[in-house]
Amino acid sequence: MDNVLCDELLQEIFARLSPPPQSSPSPSSPSSSPAVPLVSKRWLRLYRESRTALSLRLAPSAALIPDLSSLLANYPAVSSLSVVLSSDPSSRAFSDNLLLLLCSHCARLRSLKFLAGPVSVFSLLSLSRTCAHMTHLTVSLSRPLVFSWAVRLPSLKELSVLVSSGDCGEGEFQGNSDYGVLENVELEAELGLESLCLSGVSSEDWGVSWLWRSCKKLRKLQLKGCEGIGDGGSYASFGRCLKGLQEVELRTCRSIVDGVLVKLAENCEFLSSLLLYDGGSRDSLLHFISNCRCDLRKLDLRLPLDLKNDHLFALSLHCRNMSSLRLQSCCLVTGDGLKTFGIAMNGGLQELALINCDVVEREPGLLATLGQHLGQLRKLDLSYNEMLPDKELIGMLASCSHLVDLRLRGCKGLTDPAILSIYRSCKLLESVDLMHCCGIGEKAVESLITNSPRLRRLQVEESKFSDAAKTQVSHKFIEVVA
Repeated sequence: MDNVLCDELLQEIFARLSPPPQSSPSPSSPSSSPAVPLVSKRWLRLYRESRTALSLRLAPSAALIPDLSSLLANYPAVSSLSVVLSSDPSSRAFSDNLLLLLCSHCARLRSLKFLAGPVSVFSLLSLSRTCAHMTHLTVSLSRPLVFSWAVRLPSLKELSVLVSSGDCGEGEFQGNSDYGVLENVELEAELGLESLCLSGVSSEDWGVSWLWRSCKKLRKLQLKGCEGIGDGGSYASFGRCLKGLQEVELRTCRSIVDGVLVKLAENCEFLSSLLLYDGGSRDSLLHFISNCRCDLRKLDLRLPLDLKNDHLFALSLHCRNMSSLRLQSCCLVTGDGLKTFGIAMNGGLQELALINCDVVEREPGLLATLGQHLGQLRKLDLSYNEMLPDKELIGMLASCSHLVDLRLRGCKGLTDPAILSIYRSCKLLESVDLMHCCGIGEKAVESLITNSPRLRRLQVEESKFSDAAKTQVSHKFIEVVA
């Protein structure tokens, strides 16, 4: 058979094989990809030549670059590459040499995640010359920040930048005057970026102001651990990139969240999704909800001390078309706020998450009331409400017959009767998460698999799978994540 199949046909077959899954699959349905190279040396060669995606986690060493060069020579078709170092390199020259090596071996790259230390503008310009069709790039940069190299990547749609905390190396340009001259080379640039993620930006990272002025097509913006937006405290440049935004994520950005939310309320007409984690402002969030010009559909908040009923009341008045509300560790909201919100949604909400929100345990009957007002829910996440009792979950599920996704991870107070309610009330379930629900046993898991005709994904400890459950999982093609 090996001699009958030509190289081109084998490569086409290998290209269509699914890659190894990231999570632990069911033992009954392992991926066939890892076994391919074991058949023969010919199959190994063809398998490597057909691979379009490669992920590498490496340890920095003197032999790494020559060894990696030999490795990459076997994968000429790679278009998506991830390179991550297990520890920081000894110098930035090492990171630059590594990136230059990738440039010389991977001319077909469309997507690159390169987290092997901060790289220089020179190496990024080399990347742009050899990989001009790059569409996705993740990279680490050191200060002072320069982004003019991005103009040389006209196909770039998604850019993610991690700002290194280290100082610029000896001999590199320093100070705003020299730095500004370099930026002025592309003063009138207009980038094609649609998604931008920045991590670790400070108020003195002036190069980011150039980026704001050059991003007129942004659809998604993510800021993580930022203490500024790179303009010394002014938001004038920042406001110029906001008009077409549809999604915004702010994670651990307490010092800038006030200004960002005000600008979003003033400039965003198409914003439909907002995520705000670990650092908010009660007043600015309330101002945004009450004054935003957009039709907000999705709101994801993890604000232990910054979210109150006032915000839920404002959502009830100004954001009646919401499809998703996710709250995590929001300790100050009460049942009154959630009930008012539920009534205002008039059955239109599709997703609700109350993760580690003690109001769920603190106010009996709250979930049942929410279920009555939110009967069209398709996704429900009550994870990490450790003392959530069976009767509260059962009361809610009785009104939520349209659920397709249910997550109860870490709900240690639930027991087997809750499972009975799940498959009796929710006939459309496709995905269930029961990890770390220590009160739910093997028999209950087996009954859930038996009585859930549409179930396609189940997350639960392997120890809770009986032999009968494993057989059913195999026959029904259910993905199991342990």
